[in-house]
Amino acid sequence: MSSSHYTHGSSEAEQQRLTALNKRLNQRCLDAAQLVVGERVVDFGAGLGQFSRMMARATGVPVLALERSPEQIAEALRQADADGDLAFLEMRQGDVLAPLLTDNELGQFDVAHARFVLEHLPDPLLLVRNMAGAVRPGGRVILSDDDYDGLRLWPEPPGFASLWHAYQRTYDRHGNDPIIGRRLVQLLHQADLRPRRITFVFFGGCAGEPDFEAVVRNIASIIDEAMDDIVAIGLPRQSVTATLDALIDWSKEPDSAVWFGMSWAEAVRPV
Repeated sequence: MSSSHYTHGSSEAEQQRLTALNKRLNQRCLDAAQLVVGERVVDFGAGLGQFSRMMARATGVPVLALERSPEQIAEALRQADADGDLAFLEMRQGDVLAPLLTDNELGQFDVAHARFVLEHLPDPLLLVRNMAGAVRPGGRVILSDDDYDGLRLWPEPPGFASLWHAYQRTYDRHGNDPIIGRRLVQLLHQADLRPRRITFVFFGGCAGEPDFEAVVRNIASIIDEAMDDIVAIGLPRQSVTATLDALIDWSKEPDSAVWFGMSWAEAVRPV
C-alpha cells in the first residue's frame, strides 16, 4: 500500500492556518451535514479536531477522530482542553488507509466523515471503502474536498494563473489528485454506497469583507508550503515569491474577489 503524502505538513504555521480555516468553514459544513442528536460519528483524517468537536456538540455524542500526525493530535487535544471540550473528542492515531477500527466498531457508526483528506491519498477509494465499512446499514458517508481547478481570482493577479497551475502539478508528483472534488460521487458509487446529495461549501470572499485578508493569506500559505515542489517543477523561486507578493497587494484592491467552493457529497450504505 502506498503511503499518503500530506502536502501542507504539520508546522505551527500550518496549524494556525487550519485553525483559521476551520473558523470560516465549520458552521457551513455543519449546516450541510444535517446531523441528528444521538448520532455516532467517526471523523477520518480529523486534523486538529475542531470540526470533530463541533459535530460532537451537535449530536451530543463524543466523536471518534482518526488522525495520522502526532503533532496534529497533540495540538487537537490542547485546543480541546483549552475549550473545555475534551469529553467530546476521542483521538486515535493511525493512517486512514489502514484498518483503524476494532471488529466491535465496524458497522456501528451512523456517520463517517472526511474533509480535505482524499486529495492527499494515492488510493482515495480505499479510504471511502473503509468509511463505508464503518457505518451501519442506512448510515451516511460524507465527503468534502477540493477541486482546485475551480478557483477563480478576479481581476486576475499578474502571474497567478501559471503559479496556481504549477501548484496543482505538485499533487501529481506525489500521486495525489488536486481535482478530486469532482470525483466524490463516483468514489461513493464505487464503494457500493448510494449517493444522494451534493452541494458546494463556499469559502471565497471579496474586498470589503472583514476576513478577506485571511482568505487570500490561506491561498498564499498553501503555495508557500509547496514552494520546493513548485520550484522543482520549473518555476524560479524568485518568480513564485514575486507572484505571492503581488497576490497580497492585489487583495487590498477594492474590486478583488476570490471565487471558490469545496465539493461536498453524501451517500447512504444500502440496507
